[in-house]
Amino acid sequence: MKKTYYVTTPIYYVTDKPHIGHLYTTLAADILARYHRLLGDDVFFLTGTDEHGQKILKKAKETNETAQALADRVVKRYQEAWKHFGVEYDDFIRTTEERHKKVVKYFMAALIESGDIYLSEYEGWYCVPDEMYWTESQINDGKCPDCGRAVEKLKEESYFFRMSAYENQLLDYIDKNPNFIQPQTRKNEVLGFIKQGLKDISVSRTTIPWGIDMPDNPKASKKHCVYVWFDALTNYISALGYLDDKTQFAKYWPEAVHIVGKDILRFHAVYWPTFLMALKLPLPKTIMAHGWLTDANRKISKSLGNAVDPIELANRVGIDGMRYFLFREFTFGQDGEYTEDILYRRINSDLANDFGNSVSRVISMIIKYLGNEAIDVQSTLAKPSSLRDVANQVQKDYGTYLDQFLFNKALESVFTILAEISKTIENSAPWQLAKSSEPKDKESLRDVLVHCHESLRIASTWLIPFMPLSALNALTQLGCNTTSTDKPYRWAESSLWGKGPTSVLVAKGSPLFPRLEIPKANP
Repeated sequence: MKKTYYVTTPIYYVTDKPHIGHLYTTLAADILARYHRLLGDDVFFLTGTDEHGQKILKKAKETNETAQALADRVVKRYQEAWKHFGVEYDDFIRTTEERHKKVVKYFMAALIESGDIYLSEYEGWYCVPDEMYWTESQINDGKCPDCGRAVEKLKEESYFFRMSAYENQLLDYIDKNPNFIQPQTRKNEVLGFIKQGLKDISVSRTTIPWGIDMPDNPKASKKHCVYVWFDALTNYISALGYLDDKTQFAKYWPEAVHIVGKDILRFHAVYWPTFLMALKLPLPKTIMAHGWLTDANRKISKSLGNAVDPIELANRVGIDGMRYFLFREFTFGQDGEYTEDILYRRINSDLANDFGNSVSRVISMIIKYLGNEAIDVQSTLAKPSSLRDVANQVQKDYGTYLDQFLFNKALESVFTILAEISKTIENSAPWQLAKSSEPKDKESLRDVLVHCHESLRIASTWLIPFMPLSALNALTQLGCNTTSTDKPYRWAESSLWGKGPTSVLVAKGSPLFPRLEIPKANP
């Protein structure tokens, strides 16, 4: 029976085109989805856009268009960017879609009926960019404590959610489910926030006309729109067709893994769980908060003016180079300092030198020393070797690391295979064995090259989630057919030593990763 895996990204504001921070989050989810597909799991990967709220309305006025027109225009940039980077999502949810609106309205009506949402009045300092209210004690010299920009004093009628009623229940859940919030540092931050005491929070606005209407209430003096966070968070359920397809919801929702940036962890690890508790719905399986990509210790973001255009950068260094770099260079869950110099050097060192050169070198030696014909590899692969031992160890480590969101460790483990290939070639010197007329040397030559080939096949298979185009290109050059007319290619099974093709015909192709010329720094 197939295992089920449901992975989500946050939904992104449609105020501007996506930047490298958005790419980082989305590729993390794509890598996990691809990995679980390799295992043969039943995968559902969701991403999308957040299209309501004051920021979008303000931006639309600046660009002299309607909020819906702005959303329709900018959403295409996200969809095109994800297609450009090979992101294979199963669904793209937009909060302006009717399928989403009806679930939000349903949830709000249910919580009003249960008394978990009630009508009152709110006064506080409001940050428009973050769409957040702050108390007097929280603001710093009239500035938002999160983003540092000016706040404004607002007072308005509002619906409130009784979040305070679920404080103990949430603490108990986190205690009994140690992997619910990851990594541990972020979990500690969430626990610290909860233990300060949860307060009821505003879930509607009367000053923002661009949003989903709250249910009619004769006691309300004004029209209310659902506060953007409770609109946005519901996307994880509305995309599963909660009101229309209970079977799909029941299958995927208990396995939900939310990939989010650390700046929105509180909304996902406090607001969202208590909201679900009030609705008597299961909580997501895991909330994983990654760190920021930083530039001189500042978060890379559109609002700070230091955003990096990922498409422009990928046009210079390659899509798979970008995908690899982001998850090899940084530890997911921690902040990582980004510079182009590090990017170029990492791609040249790991991909051009190690991976690309290994594939080219082994294929060239097979053609030169064993001939340009199909090679029967089955009997040779039954023999022991250090390469087989390393590959078998990676088989165990790789999945363990990805299950723990340790992308860089998973890649490190794969590259131990490449290091062992290089060591084996240098120690065995195939070029010397080829000169010998001794039968045992001829056999050793074949053993070395076939075992190097098998190691590259396995390494390439586990690189597919990270670098799909290049890894599949490598497998093609290695003569490993990845399609079948009668059954799906069994990736996880084929990644085991000796479980690939019984015979292979290699074909030398163009370099997988041509060396990049590192840009010179401006004087």
